[in-house]
Amino acid sequence: MKPRLLLFTSIILLSFLLSCKAASSLLDTGEEQGGKLLFQDDFSNPSSGWKRVVTDDGVTDYHNGSYRILVNTTNTDVWSNPGLRFNDAVIEVEATKAGGDDNNDFGVICRYQNSDNFYFFVISSDGYYGIGKVLNGQQMLIGMESMLPTEVIKQGNATNFVRSECVGSALRLSVNGELLAETEDSSFTTGDVGLLAGSFDVPGTDIRFDNFVVREP
Repeated sequence: MKPRLLLFTSIILLSFLLSCKAASSLLDTGEEQGGKLLFQDDFSNPSSGWKRVVTDDGVTDYHNGSYRILVNTTNTDVWSNPGLRFNDAVIEVEATKAGGDDNNDFGVICRYQNSDNFYFFVISSDGYYGIGKVLNGQQMLIGMESMLPTEVIKQGNATNFVRSECVGSALRLSVNGELLAETEDSSFTTGDVGLLAGSFDVPGTDIRFDNFVVREP
């Protein structure tokens, strides 16, 4: 795969896939690695609050103890948010490709304002990574001209541990315990978190997320 000059060729928002009714577990106590645990979901409870929708274009639903995002159209990203609000936050999740082409993108969202304004931290199943934002509906990478390759990302149908940090203006992406990218941007200071998966030329991206955690830095 060649380096991507733009992360999103096109972004189609399935609005009914995005909203979530309630948070799964908001925690007021407990110190864990990296800071106090604020929110977590292992997706074992299909009533924990994330949206359950199946359409011809895509799926966001619980699946065998994980959260599934399936993208059935090309050049499309689908995401889901739990309807929370954080300032500085560290977000962690385990992500596994269950189907589709390796030329995909998936990861986490922070400081989500609305469908036109948020930060994203993504990797691909063929070993690329990037940090970016959607600002007033325009998608762009931050601190890099294209998604970059790395051997740190486990390719194919493997599970990767994705960690993003939104702390002040600092944005960091780590995968499998290795810091891959660090940049700065001050467009957004607070907002929701979320999960994202997308396709490029080939539809069928199928990602399973598990052990979603939000911590204080």
